[in-house]
Amino acid sequence: MAESPFLRTVRDAIRVRHYSIRTEQSYVDWIKRYIYFHNKKHPVDMGEPEVAAYLTHLAVKRNVAPSTQNQALNALVFLYKIVLNKPLGEFNGIVRANKAPKLPVVLTQTEIRDVLKHLESPYWLCACLMYGSGLRLMECMRLRVSHLDFTHRAIYVIDGKGAKNRVVTLPDDLIAPLQQHLAKVKSTHDKDLSDGYGDVYLPHALSRKYPNAGREWGWQYVFPASRRAVDPRANVVRRHHFDEQAVQRAIKHAIRAADIIKPASCHSLRHSFATHLLERGMDIRTVQEQLGHSDVRTTQIYTHVLQRGGRGVVSPLNGVL
Repeated sequence: MAESPFLRTVRDAIRVRHYSIRTEQSYVDWIKRYIYFHNKKHPVDMGEPEVAAYLTHLAVKRNVAPSTQNQALNALVFLYKIVLNKPLGEFNGIVRANKAPKLPVVLTQTEIRDVLKHLESPYWLCACLMYGSGLRLMECMRLRVSHLDFTHRAIYVIDGKGAKNRVVTLPDDLIAPLQQHLAKVKSTHDKDLSDGYGDVYLPHALSRKYPNAGREWGWQYVFPASRRAVDPRANVVRRHHFDEQAVQRAIKHAIRAADIIKPASCHSLRHSFATHLLERGMDIRTVQEQLGHSDVRTTQIYTHVLQRGGRGVVSPLNGVL
């Protein structure tokens, strides 16, 4: 089914600002749901009351998570401010989804070792980078070859969460496995080039400024997809990065195979990285920089995990039994 001209305009506004394709898909989907919720009424004829009603519906009827409600709000704020040039004002009577405080799920080093035993490359390498360097899943997937600095034992995270850049540590034990992995990736890239392909997506319209850069080795993904596919934006056959859902499934399977009952996930590897650094005496500001947190209070959540029991309180039952 052909997309409406209005949603096409929304997509164009998102793309001209170089938002990621996931943000584009998310925003368009939320805007479409908002329109259908109000019986296909055009957004230009609606405003704050309708937005508040929809967000309240998500919290009360759909029981969505706070982050989901905020995502919908961000999409609608973008719609009115950027697309319609009609910024939203105050929201009265909106019901906010409750956000209960959560402690991060942290694995012990023994548990990390058991999980890694049940992973094969490239999943093993991805898990090692998330635990050994504190990378988020998508930061790992979007790594380019030029982002790895073996000489200085560093990984350059470019355009990470919040469009921020940072430098994180590259574990010594991963240098040889990564170089072996890159040799295989280089072979695949050379084959793509010989077949007349080999182009990769470049951010921020760099492909127009440097037409041949997308075929250069340094711009290739460290974890490329197993097959080429059509880029939905440029309508060009390219090799994108690895499917992050495949990594999530592999790590979930490894966690179950290791008989770990904690509700752990890929992100638990990053949580474990931060917690284990603090356990070894690393100062919290350094850990904050490694994680890319804007506010040290976000990093301080890991200090709660370090405390024994509830706030380090020793039970009076100890010594009685």
